[in-house]
Amino acid sequence: MDLTRAQAILYSPEKIKVEYQGESVWIDSVDEKTSTARIHQERNPGNSLTVYVSQLEEL
Repeated sequence: MDLTRAQAILYSPEKIKVEYQGESVWIDSVDEKTSTARIHQERNPGNSLTVYVSQLEEL
């Protein structure tokens, strides 16, 4: 995924399916300077990670 698309998904009113390493995730924030996103697993919202946006996959 690219940075522009990750930002669009973050601010979209619709639920857009995104995966990280085969797990369904939500994007919490996007950092343009580092090209990273703060995410959490859909099934485990208390466990958040910072990953490169390029590692995210839109379904």
